[in-house]
Amino acid sequence: QAQLVESGGGSVQAGGSLRLSCTRSESTYYRACMAWFRQAPGKEREAVAIIATVGSKTYYADSAKGRFTISLDNTTDTLNLEMSGLKPEDTAMYYCAADPNCLVPYQFWGQGTQVTVSS
Repeated sequence: QAQLVESGGGSVQAGGSLRLSCTRSESTYYRACMAWFRQAPGKEREAVAIIATVGSKTYYADSAKGRFTISLDNTTDTLNLEMSGLKPEDTAMYYCAADPNCLVPYQFWGQGTQVTVSS
């Protein structure tokens, strides 16, 4: 079973920055899309940023536009999410996900990394 492992979460003050990273423990499956999702307590999981593995086309949720940047380093097979201008409402568990066909629900998921932003 392919696994994704996130890292880089933590606690920051509002206005701060964090970088999340995601690596694959198995690289034998093809993934057309990789994404970062988040889920805050009492809220539904939402897609924050998505990147196509071929062509690197990206999608951002309105809440992330201008503040978050998703990137995929194919040499190290690492998915990154650079977050700046963090707000308390960005507090959530962030999950890395991948899918062979860019279809929801994504097939492969990480365990999540917590991001907490204090005001």
